[in-house]
Amino acid sequence: MAERITSRANPLMTHIRKLAASRSYRCETGEYLGDGVKLLEEAVRWNAALTVVVHTPGTALPVLPETARQVEVPTDLMRSISPMESPQGALFLARIPDMAAPETLPGRRYLALEGVQDPGNVGTILRTADAYEADGLILLPGCADLYNHKTVRSSMGAVFRLPAWNCGLAQLQALAERSKLPLLGAALRADTIDVREADLRRGIILLGSEGKGLSEAALSACGQTVRIPMGERCESLNVAAAAATLLWEGYR
Repeated sequence: MAERITSRANPLMTHIRKLAASRSYRCETGEYLGDGVKLLEEAVRWNAALTVVVHTPGTALPVLPETARQVEVPTDLMRSISPMESPQGALFLARIPDMAAPETLPGRRYLALEGVQDPGNVGTILRTADAYEADGLILLPGCADLYNHKTVRSSMGAVFRLPAWNCGLAQLQALAERSKLPLLGAALRADTIDVREADLRRGIILLGSEGKGLSEAALSACGQTVRIPMGERCESLNVAAAAATLLWEGYR
């Protein structure tokens, strides 16, 4: 049976608002927030470490693990805690998995991001990497929090399926060497290789923000740089579109 909470001042309601608002609080508590019944279904399907499920009366929920706390709240209270403008009847909390990079990477194709600050872009990139069967995502400093509720939502469930890690540039370079994977940087420089001529079936592809691109240090760490050909009138692609293009090239 679900417990019922009606007060906005309840400690759980305060906790949920803080999870939605603060990256440091998410790191401190080790929990993150997801919203919507569809996303909850994906979390259950892929065995996310659910801790709490909050819902409004009459919301159809999937079969939840017995370890998850179930809480029913009135609609007006849901509106006060949900980060969505139009809440979809349920939200959930889950444990953040360990994001420390492994000693080696056992797979063939990975994506790494530097300075990609938009949560929607990071979530979309994770979703695309999952679709094109990449083996994981590596986040360098300056990237949006993978467990921001906007990132989680835009990943469309990929956040529960595809491994992701945080690491620094020097750590990434050493990880690539230990894993015997080439580190390939996406750049628009004249000395880069056309992506149609590069072998992207194996390696770690590193992308920077669409505003600044990769830092000089990141470019220096890459053994090779690749560029996506495009019309002369275009200066660049959105980073999620660039990631999709490069992932597709490796996938096909």
